[in-house]
Amino acid sequence: MAAALNQALADSLTADERVVVFGEDVGTLGGVFRITDGLAKRFGDNRVFDTPLAESGIVGTAIGMAMNGLVPVVEMQFDAFAYPAFEQVTSHLAKLRNRTRGRVSLPVVIRVPFGGGIGGVEHHSDSSEAYYTHTPGLRVVSPGTPEDAYRLLRQAIGCPDPVVFLEPKRRYWSKETAVLTTDGPPIDKAVIRRPGRDVTLIAYGGMVATAMEAAEAAVDEDWDVEVVDLRSLSPFDDQTLTESVRRTGRAVVVHEAAGFAGFGAEIAARLTEQCFHHLEAPILRVTGLDIPYPPPHLERYHLPNTDRILDAIARLQWEDDDDA
Repeated sequence: MAAALNQALADSLTADERVVVFGEDVGTLGGVFRITDGLAKRFGDNRVFDTPLAESGIVGTAIGMAMNGLVPVVEMQFDAFAYPAFEQVTSHLAKLRNRTRGRVSLPVVIRVPFGGGIGGVEHHSDSSEAYYTHTPGLRVVSPGTPEDAYRLLRQAIGCPDPVVFLEPKRRYWSKETAVLTTDGPPIDKAVIRRPGRDVTLIAYGGMVATAMEAAEAAVDEDWDVEVVDLRSLSPFDDQTLTESVRRTGRAVVVHEAAGFAGFGAEIAARLTEQCFHHLEAPILRVTGLDIPYPPPHLERYHLPNTDRILDAIARLQWEDDDDA
């Protein structure tokens, strides 16, 4: 995925001279995760450059650049490092188009390495998607595969709206064969990664691979699990999700963030409203614990895994059998 993101940035810089990439250590170093490796040397330090350690200033600068015709792509070095920029994101980046009645658009992409799975400490493993999806005016997307990392980033950079691009850092170094192309679903569509008939398993970002593993393991229990990769958290693809859940009658939502008031609660609410008469059991959530992010040696207890997902699916089966 790291290589796919690097290629997406390179191709966007090549295709549009208005694109600029900047953030903390993204120039000479190539970023903490080396996503921008080699780009400053290839495109010059006027298009790929380092900034001071001031996230609010980074986003504020991007807003001014976008107002004057550039297409900024900025990196927040870690998920929780983005919080100092939150006021700029929510009060200005998300609102300016509406405030100007559409006369000013802000084609800014904010890249945020997010989530756990790398043994990182507090402030380095947050899942902050609910903050951004709760903010009207922002698009929020998260790739689950290298192909989507490339496609979604190219689409985000080409989008006239501000996009918060959540990169699952646990997937940066996964080894996969991928065909990198912009062809495929649009930026705001979910995709079915694995068709199934018994239950819909909903995931995004780093949890897509975990959901796929759980779906394969469920075969041993004679459960046929459909896996839906949201890709776009906002706007939300109601059509793909409701069609799947109405067909299977059961759903489990998986995400790393804490469960209380997490993004999964919105998914469950929407699906309950739209699929109530098709449901065979309540929609369940498998999430991180409602605690600050734990130390690295406790991370495995905090994050959703295959066993926890299978337990949730078993609860759906049990509740259905009990009602019968």
